[in-house]
Amino acid sequence: MSEVRTPAGGAGGGAATVDAHDVVELEQFRTELTGYAYRMLGSGFEAEDAVQEAMIRGWRGLDRFEGRSALRSWMYRITTNVCLDMLKGRERRALPMDLGPSQKTAEVVLSAPLGEATWIQPIPDGRVLPDTSDPAEAAVQRETVQLAFVSLLQNLPPRQRVVLILREVLQWRASEVAELLDTTVASVNSALQRARATLAVDGTTPDEAIAKATAGAPGAPTDSEGAELLQRYLEAFENYDMEGLVALLHEDATMSMPPLNLWLQGPDEIVAWMEGPGHGCKGSRLVATSANGMPAFAQYRPAPEGGWAPWSLHVLQVVDGRIAGLTMFLDSPAFIKKSTLFPYFGLPARLE
Repeated sequence: MSEVRTPAGGAGGGAATVDAHDVVELEQFRTELTGYAYRMLGSGFEAEDAVQEAMIRGWRGLDRFEGRSALRSWMYRITTNVCLDMLKGRERRALPMDLGPSQKTAEVVLSAPLGEATWIQPIPDGRVLPDTSDPAEAAVQRETVQLAFVSLLQNLPPRQRVVLILREVLQWRASEVAELLDTTVASVNSALQRARATLAVDGTTPDEAIAKATAGAPGAPTDSEGAELLQRYLEAFENYDMEGLVALLHEDATMSMPPLNLWLQGPDEIVAWMEGPGHGCKGSRLVATSANGMPAFAQYRPAPEGGWAPWSLHVLQVVDGRIAGLTMFLDSPAFIKKSTLFPYFGLPARLE
């Protein structure tokens, strides 16, 4: 497959004079482009960097944009170029479940946290979910930024990733994708077929693998039953009520804690961790937020000097009214050099 061509003037030509109207014209695509780049890269920070670079290239080349294709498609082409450049020679991002089997709490020996580049990173909903009046489109947008689906995408070679996202998530026609990639419709269809085959692991079909990765509530539940579930989770965690927590979990629920590479499965193991190595979380406070189209809570742990300090971001996968997955992104100096997720999500630096 040939290289994607950057539009004329889009790769570093002299800066053009761009008025405010031009900026607004490009900015209208920022959120959806960030969602696209996030699915490609698996990191909110990298996705926003990629889109900012694409915007700069777009601004520089806008005076030479010939309008032969829609401005939106043109910006997707530039963003694709940037993402493909960023992915060259890079290992895929993952979740702890992708790196090995689950562990038993009693047998866990904590190893050093793995680097940030190892992991799928969460992203605030507002950065990736464009406003839409179509409920079906909104549901698809939410489902396809969920952590498990973004992790599944990282198994694909970059160009196959482009094709699958554009064809199956964003519903582009094969001819449109072929034009963006400077290739043929037959090549696009072949890449999509290979991508789907790659996703079919452990005896599943491609559709089954995608359905499993997008299972769960397409966003923070808004019905009374969903709101009650989240309130019960908040109260159970803040009160460190393990019996109450177990009542909310699926029998095969998982819990993981990036940047640690361990993960646990089943309520018994999760409770054993909470009451054992994780007992320092007792007395924590939670603040509701949302991430990746999923309900989430910022956890503030009791600080030695008083009050509560940032500790982790809980992202919940809710399936059939119960919690099937709990990913706790640790964001404390105990595990990373500097808190990044709490500022990124606009959360308080501490609670008093």
